[in-house]
Amino acid sequence: MRKLIRKVTSKNSLQKSAKPKTVEDYLAAVPKEARAALGKLRKTIKAAAPRAEEVISYRMPAFKYHGPLVYFAAFKNHCSLFPASKSILKSFKSELEPYVTTGATIHFTAENPLPAALVKIIVKARIKENELRAKNKQKGHTR
Repeated sequence: MRKLIRKVTSKNSLQKSAKPKTVEDYLAAVPKEARAALGKLRKTIKAAAPRAEEVISYRMPAFKYHGPLVYFAAFKNHCSLFPASKSILKSFKSELEPYVTTGATIHFTAENPLPAALVKIIVKARIKENELRAKNKQKGHTR
């Protein structure tokens, strides 16, 4: 009986707080509406950054290209895109006015997702930032 209880408990904890191993694992544990919004976001990011590596980092889906590029996640009342750059949020301040932004995070809902065109330009701007940082690092400069 204890083994059965442990199995049920571990299955429930997988859906709530276990560390996902893949983006598919992560998305499978997200409610349907948020899953659809994040699936579209993921597809848009992949299209904008085809050379980026998709990983799980900090328990959420992420893309890496010359370092962290963007992360995304679902929360109880919203979804988030993390461009990993406060300067990006400053650069796109007017385009992001309809959304809540905090630190280096953009909050949106499944009902009011980020437009694909905006996501693409944010991702492309992040690619440029990371390429410049990598280039400067090769030359021996920091930032």
